[in-house]
Amino acid sequence: MTGDKGTRSLSSSRPPEGSTSAGLRALPRPVAVVVGAGGVLGAAHVGVGYALEERGFVPDMIIGTSVGALNGAIAAAHPDRAAPWLDHVWTRLRRREVYPLGYLSSRASIFTDRGLRRLIARAGLPSRIEQLAVPFTAVAMDLGTGAPALLDHGDLESALLASAAIPGMLPPVDREGRTLVDGGVIAYVPVLAALQSGAASVVVVSSGPESSPLSPVVPPRRAGAVAARAGLLLMHHQIERDLHEVSRHIPTVVLPTGIDAWPSPWDFGHSQRLISTASRTAGRFLDGLRISGPGLYRVDDPPAASADPGEASTSSVAGVAL
Repeated sequence: MTGDKGTRSLSSSRPPEGSTSAGLRALPRPVAVVVGAGGVLGAAHVGVGYALEERGFVPDMIIGTSVGALNGAIAAAHPDRAAPWLDHVWTRLRRREVYPLGYLSSRASIFTDRGLRRLIARAGLPSRIEQLAVPFTAVAMDLGTGAPALLDHGDLESALLASAAIPGMLPPVDREGRTLVDGGVIAYVPVLAALQSGAASVVVVSSGPESSPLSPVVPPRRAGAVAARAGLLLMHHQIERDLHEVSRHIPTVVLPTGIDAWPSPWDFGHSQRLISTASRTAGRFLDGLRISGPGLYRVDDPPAASADPGEASTSSVAGVAL
């Protein structure tokens, strides 16, 4: 990880309860929290949520895709105390609860969505998006046109099911005359939706290897490995393109998770490790964050040489020691 002029370690101690880091206070309002996709890797979102809640941060809007929509909706319902509830859920969650086998609901998917419906019902959420404490948008994709669907009003359950409807794995959702599937197909980290919604700054909560810098590797030869590598590169380039586009206009803060070893897509047994590591790493990053105008703020970006004296540096946090 790199930072600007002289790498330094950031304190690992928690801030006083309710205090907000200088970097968070400096973010222009309205500030959006953007929660990306990632399936089982969404446990890392919980750790980052702990870091934000411990620093007294409450966003002006939350925008989520796929599992990020579910985590984001719970945060929007309980903006100052969602992390402990999500911690309880994620550390007890098992694959068969989310992806139950043997219950084909239609020819459109391998799994039924009854597990997700039960999970949503237990979350204590209101029936409509407008009733959430913080303005919220779930991002899905229109299967007919390929356009993003920004679901910011109406029935909350169907919005969350649509945003998480992995094509072929979970059933598409018919809503307001459209057939909708997982928003991660078109907006794995929906920062463009935040900009479109009027955010003046963005805090990005993402997870998974797609969201991290990719190192060159020897090209794989087996069919499954080739497909996996190509999919990883596709998602990575989509994320990078969107982050750089949005950061040209507003401060875009990407919170690190510190996780190098990610579990398989079906393995829910690593949730506690993902939560703990992400909480510690994101907290250290936030305590060293400094904002100086539009740009991309994250630990893996070296400071950019600016041709314009008034242009903000895009990296102002030094290397985070784990």
